[in-house]
Amino acid sequence: MKQNRNITSRFICLILGGGKGTRLHPLTAKRSKPAVPIAGKYRLIDIPISNCLNSGINKIFVLTQFNSASLNRHIKNTYHFDNFTNGFVDILAAEQFEGNIEWFQGTADAVRQSVRNISISDFDYVMILSGDQLYQMDFEMMATYHVAQNAAVTIATIPVDAKRATSFGIMKVDQKGYINSFIEKPDKSILANWKSPVTPELVSEGRDYLASMGIYIFNRKALRDLLNENPNATDFGKELIPIALKEGSSVASYMFDGYWTDIGDIESFFEANIELANDIPNFNLFDNVNRIYTNARQLPPSKLQGTTCTNSIISEGCILHAKSIVNSVIGIRARIGENAVIMNTYVMGNDYYETFEDLKRPDIPIGIGKNTYIENAIIDKQARIGSNVIIKGDKTLEDKETDQYVIRDGIIVVKKSVTIPDGSKIGKVE
Repeated sequence: MKQNRNITSRFICLILGGGKGTRLHPLTAKRSKPAVPIAGKYRLIDIPISNCLNSGINKIFVLTQFNSASLNRHIKNTYHFDNFTNGFVDILAAEQFEGNIEWFQGTADAVRQSVRNISISDFDYVMILSGDQLYQMDFEMMATYHVAQNAAVTIATIPVDAKRATSFGIMKVDQKGYINSFIEKPDKSILANWKSPVTPELVSEGRDYLASMGIYIFNRKALRDLLNENPNATDFGKELIPIALKEGSSVASYMFDGYWTDIGDIESFFEANIELANDIPNFNLFDNVNRIYTNARQLPPSKLQGTTCTNSIISEGCILHAKSIVNSVIGIRARIGENAVIMNTYVMGNDYYETFEDLKRPDIPIGIGKNTYIENAIIDKQARIGSNVIIKGDKTLEDKETDQYVIRDGIIVVKKSVTIPDGSKIGKVE
């Protein structure tokens, strides 16, 4: 973690906790989107907070609204600072107060309603981040660029090709790095007009469109004025940024060409996790400098008995008797029975261990039973999956929801704390 002696010491950060997270259902049925477990041992919120801490930003507010209890608990148990750093990670929950009885109506409205709680802080710049993205970024470099450009607002952008450009807000950037105009999800028919100056290498790759990453730096006064002068604007990307451009504010583009993905739906969440098990993943968990911080649970090492693991991540505290685990991520405290096969699956693990007395009961224990086969699936926490079960996702499957599981984009998501009886068959079973 960087010492707080650089330009970022003049920053505070607001991390947007997101809305209901309906596209990540059922993972968000009982938790907020930033609290969803990722990579076996972390939560999504750990990613932006870790990026901040690694960049010297240690005054952080997390804005929450829906299903925030587990997120609040995680932050409370994880992010502690000593008395000499003046650092903090605080929760700002949506609240009713005199003159306002509304929930957050969008990203800009969330910041507007929270301004009264952050105004007492000493800062010159505000960094605004999303709580549901996976990336590693040095914000000190972006902060230095923002100041050098003398910009009122700086937006992090990422070069994308024409195929991806239609899914993003696209910035038209000039030779000096300033944004002239913005369009939300442009149609293919007009896309050619939205290319920006990029390096010859990016041009050769066809990545000459600059997409907004939803990462912003505002001068304190610029943010205050934009919010106060546009009281009905509820969203940064769709409303406030276009207004700033129209009014002639200095809006700069900071181009980032590293790994970045938006965890927007079940498919992107699944792919981001499974990709971590590759030989050389795009997102590096094994970095001496850019560490990912999370709750130190003091778990024992994992125990494998007769299990063959290939291209997989095994978190702490697991007891695994499986026959094989292939291209999968196994979360904390996971229990997998004898002769089970786990392929291309994210097993989130468990929040606690069952006792020996619990295991003597006739009920199906927490974890995955004997002789069970699971492929192309997400197993949420505390799921009880019996023996001789087959769960097999496939792209040919239609979307579906039951009390026990959901099928989205061919991926089977077993819901949190449900029981799948012995011998059950779910998905594409021959």
